[in-house]
Amino acid sequence: MEELLNLLADGRFHSGEALGESLRVSRAAVWKKIKSLETLGLTLDSVKGRGYRLHPGVELLSQEKIVDYLDVDTAASVKVQALLETTSTNDQVRDIIVDRPDLKAVCLAEYQSGGRGRRGRVWNNPFGSNICLSLRWFINEGMASLEGLSLAVGVSVVKALESCGASHLKLKWPNDVLWQSENGYQKLSGILLEVHGDPTGECEVIIGIGVNVALTNEQIDSIGQPAVDMTRICGKAVSRNRIAGAVINELSHMLDGFGKSGFAAFREQWLAYDAFAGRKVMLDASGKKVAGIAGGVNQHGALLLENADGVLAYSGGEVSLREQV
Repeated sequence: MEELLNLLADGRFHSGEALGESLRVSRAAVWKKIKSLETLGLTLDSVKGRGYRLHPGVELLSQEKIVDYLDVDTAASVKVQALLETTSTNDQVRDIIVDRPDLKAVCLAEYQSGGRGRRGRVWNNPFGSNICLSLRWFINEGMASLEGLSLAVGVSVVKALESCGASHLKLKWPNDVLWQSENGYQKLSGILLEVHGDPTGECEVIIGIGVNVALTNEQIDSIGQPAVDMTRICGKAVSRNRIAGAVINELSHMLDGFGKSGFAAFREQWLAYDAFAGRKVMLDASGKKVAGIAGGVNQHGALLLENADGVLAYSGGEVSLREQV
């Protein structure tokens, strides 16, 4: 499959016969591989008499190109791996071997078959259409020091996407990046954190990030909630490799600061992007619903909700937030 994609990556038409000769397989085998790629969601053009090509605008992830987008400091502090397919980048990133304890490992994949979203949901990503990225980071101060990290990650993602041309972006507590359109908010990116280790000592943090980049109308409709991609927001194609590089840059710099100052250094930035500040919302905490006015977050990243009972603080976990209409 990877050899076939490398042949198609030039954007030109290749006949089934020529592809078969290069891959040392039959034309029928080439056709089956093409259909497998289309099943995964990759857009390919097929023209009788000319053959197959990647649809114009499809850009495959390139480890080399992503690294080229990194600044000097980031390039020296991360190890990047770009894969064709994996079950989950959150799992795969843990297998990346680093030779320094301060080195951050980053894994990206064109397609993941077992991607995980928040609250046990499945994160679906069509082949070659999104950014699926996981970063592994170690911290020695215990789990309590990670309060508000998912919010700080959200700030990093917003800043990265803005640097690639996006605008009107907002953050939904605790871990969604939204685009504010005339028709309301649409989801652009999601974040998932997994923490392993000692509650009071060294912790391994896996940060999973998904960004919609270039989806078809059918793929957008299949998401199950209002969604958008970078192509629609920017009105033109945006390089996936550039987006990946920008996210890694912002994420790496944020983690360096978070390790020293915690969420307090990022709270004001998060509040500036707060999608629901001052609005009526409904909070669902493990099945218990609480209504109130969203009042931002405290210094620990907990959501502040004001109602007849006063100002209540809610942390992450099995908590979700919706605006009341």
